[in-house]
Amino acid sequence: MVRRLEAQGITDTRVLEVMRRIPRHLFIANSLWDHAYADHPVPIDRGQTISQPYIVALMTQALQLEKSDRVLEIGTGSGYQTAILAELARHVYTIERFAELSEKAQRLLAGYTNIRFRVGDGTLGWPEEAPFEKIIVTAAAPEVPAALVEQLAESGRLVIPVGGRQLQTLVALTKEGKRLRREELCACSFLPLIGEEGWPDEETWLQHLL
Repeated sequence: MVRRLEAQGITDTRVLEVMRRIPRHLFIANSLWDHAYADHPVPIDRGQTISQPYIVALMTQALQLEKSDRVLEIGTGSGYQTAILAELARHVYTIERFAELSEKAQRLLAGYTNIRFRVGDGTLGWPEEAPFEKIIVTAAAPEVPAALVEQLAESGRLVIPVGGRQLQTLVALTKEGKRLRREELCACSFLPLIGEEGWPDEETWLQHLL
């Protein structure tokens, strides 16, 4: 997997080394272990997925993490990305809307002392712990949530997929005063970011279409 990531253009040696160490298969069902290191998403509980290794590596590299950083992660999911962040940053604050996913991730990551978990609306961030040097969003938003921009530290980096419910652009944003410098990384397809500053839930969305 790591050799493939290098061939795909991932150059951050810290990211590559962490992804070499962390056993990705432990974050998915035993029946799917054959797919753990393949370069595609793998389903987890509640209709969610663990992103393909390349996207995980690309987003992590784009954050430009420093060991002193405090990171906000929106979308704990399986906890795999959370573990990578915890290896590379000082502290990780991670929010998940599904309690069962958060609880399972907490059990898997019990050995880490620098992660805090919350169940709630990730689009609103974690205001009482702001500002964050880095923010990563692992679900797609129609627009960048204003709350997350507000909670980003000056010169901080925010990596997020932005676009429609099916296809998006993965972007890295750097906060420069009242301005956000935008860098487009690649086209992508993430599950929707559900919340007050994201997409409505599936039932509400379907009603809107009717």
